[in-house]
Amino acid sequence: MQDKPNDLLLLAGQVIAIFMQIVMGIAAAVLVIVVPLFFLFRDEVTAEIAAESAAAAEAFPVMPTAGLLLIALAVVALVFLFFQRLRAIIATVGEGDPFAPENADRLNLMAWLLLGVQILMIPASALGLLVAKWADEVENADITIDAGLDLTGILMIIILFILARVFKHGAAMRADLEGTV
Repeated sequence: MQDKPNDLLLLAGQVIAIFMQIVMGIAAAVLVIVVPLFFLFRDEVTAEIAAESAAAAEAFPVMPTAGLLLIALAVVALVFLFFQRLRAIIATVGEGDPFAPENADRLNLMAWLLLGVQILMIPASALGLLVAKWADEVENADITIDAGLDLTGILMIIILFILARVFKHGAAMRADLEGTV
């Protein structure tokens, strides 16, 4: 039987994971609507910009902006899937079976999902810099893009891969123990 603080921790984990999935679902829905609209109304957007400055409209980074939106959609999908797997792991811990073989697979997939996010951040940063440069030239907008190496994210990926191995080994040990008893 689990004690109350542990139950509260699991509940908090589930609530946060559900909340993040809701946020990612809303973000995905918005991006799924915005991306096609951006392409459909590209000329109108450019015309609005041209009303203020013809040079700005001519230099408007249409494809980098579209690419940035598409990458954002991919990142949102990966993060949604990450939290879906986290919820499944939390559920097995709540049931008292954390070393289920599926959890090793879930942790491994979570590491790959975060690796995908890290890789997508490379072109996202490059495209973001292009859009920020355009905005700065047009409106003297002071936009900063953090395009550095995310050591926390990389550490998280390594930890998840290691935990996946630990869980796989723990599940195998439990299966061996059950087989000998």
